[in-house]
Amino acid sequence: MDLRGIGLDPALLDFLLDHVDFSDETDAKSHHAPSRTYVRDSKAMASTLADILDYPDAYKFVVDMPGLKSDQIKVHVEDDALVVSGERRRDKDKDHKDGVKYLRMERRQGKFLKKFELPCNANPDEISACYLDGVLTVTVHKKPPPEPKKPKIIQVQVTSPEAQNQPVPQPHAPTQDGGQDPQPQE
Repeated sequence: MDLRGIGLDPALLDFLLDHVDFSDETDAKSHHAPSRTYVRDSKAMASTLADILDYPDAYKFVVDMPGLKSDQIKVHVEDDALVVSGERRRDKDKDHKDGVKYLRMERRQGKFLKKFELPCNANPDEISACYLDGVLTVTVHKKPPPEPKKPKIIQVQVTSPEAQNQPVPQPHAPTQDGGQDPQPQE
């Protein structure tokens, strides 16, 4: 529905579209409705498309982020998760100055957001990102595999009792009450 045709001020309508984000939930009885921020972030995550590739030495995250400049994209690691975000906005001042009126707006405006849980062998200290033709590629290198533990070899020396000039202890015979006889005296 085009609200401009019913006499709403285009500047007011632009402001409302940019700053008001309504929840999809229409149930007025629910007092546990999600917050606007949660709904906005959920929509941004659902609409941001991505592929994850597993290479022998790295993981690659390929994210579609059309219409953004590289300085509008943020990539960071937060609680063992890779977070990719950005925001695309129209240049309203330029459009207004040039006298531009939108007849149809189908291209997505607003936030782009994607969170990826990093595997335990990912190295968060070795991350690089490249943005080309609307596609962001984030490379997270893997940690080197742990070296297998080498068994510790202990040299055992075998000696005879005669070599040490010590008597060999004799086992004690058990008594009737379950105890052991005292060692016979010589």
